[in-house]
Amino acid sequence: MQEHQLIDRYKRHLNYLRISITDRCNLRCMYCNPRLPRQKLLHKEVLRYEEILRIARLSVSFGINKIRITGGEPLARKGCCNFLEHLAAIDGLKDISLTTNGVLLKQHINRIASAGVKRLNISLDTLNPEKYQQITGHDVFKQVWEGIEIALQHGFNPIKLNVVVINGVNNDDLTQLAELSFKYPFHIRFIELMPIGKTTAPAIRPLLVAEIKKKIETLGDLIPIARGTNDGPAARYRFKDSMGEIGFISPVSNHFCKACNRLRLTADGHILTCLLSNISEDIKTPIRLGLLDNDLKSVFLNAVARKPFQHPEKLSPLAQPEQMVSIGG
Repeated sequence: MQEHQLIDRYKRHLNYLRISITDRCNLRCMYCNPRLPRQKLLHKEVLRYEEILRIARLSVSFGINKIRITGGEPLARKGCCNFLEHLAAIDGLKDISLTTNGVLLKQHINRIASAGVKRLNISLDTLNPEKYQQITGHDVFKQVWEGIEIALQHGFNPIKLNVVVINGVNNDDLTQLAELSFKYPFHIRFIELMPIGKTTAPAIRPLLVAEIKKKIETLGDLIPIARGTNDGPAARYRFKDSMGEIGFISPVSNHFCKACNRLRLTADGHILTCLLSNISEDIKTPIRLGLLDNDLKSVFLNAVARKPFQHPEKLSPLAQPEQMVSIGG
């Protein structure tokens, strides 16, 4: 068993790495990849799969045991499923999950399952096809829902449905989404809209967890679920006799920085210490200069040493990513 070496100055054990493999996406969600001009990464700027795998192996040797693959939309990058197979073969990696918008899920589900991925996070902000098109810019709700159903048939567990709550857009859809937990073993996770980057979401105050929860509780009493050792920041609940769960994530109203256990690897090869910070370490350049693994270790340790205790209340212009899609959520 590897020695855990990624402990920051606040004694947080960092065992979770989120890896963005692309900044491209086949949807244009108003809060993440809106219909606005954006400078996309050039092909040469994006980490190659073999470079990502090398970084993943290094991270596991330092104590990372949980990796989530994100984008952009990871399935939009050619060769993603083959990459997942190689990632799953890394000795010491206990948990691999995938975040996807679900558009390409149906056609890739067999390869994803055979690669060893057990858990999926799927973005689903409404069950209304017209509103789905309004939010995402594409009329693909039917194929996303088919992808979710086939993932359930393939035994993925848990399947988490991520609902970004956009005040003035989908706040009337929340109870319908929560009702899915009675019929399906889904984990429905309601997420406060974060003030990151450029967006075309309505410029009104975000709907916070206390208000979201009040809406959901019209369906019945929410019974708290005890936290597991590998749980993320969601506060977990269930309704009596429900098959699934309800979760609330509160990055705006209740920061969970003190328990943060994660680092992020961006598609262009930077180790990002915080989603809302511009503190990062370039690991792509040392790799392409031919540095040895022992030298790359210092890049990880430098990132960990610089990880802030919490993100700033207000982001400086330098810390603002152009859009959420550019860093992987």
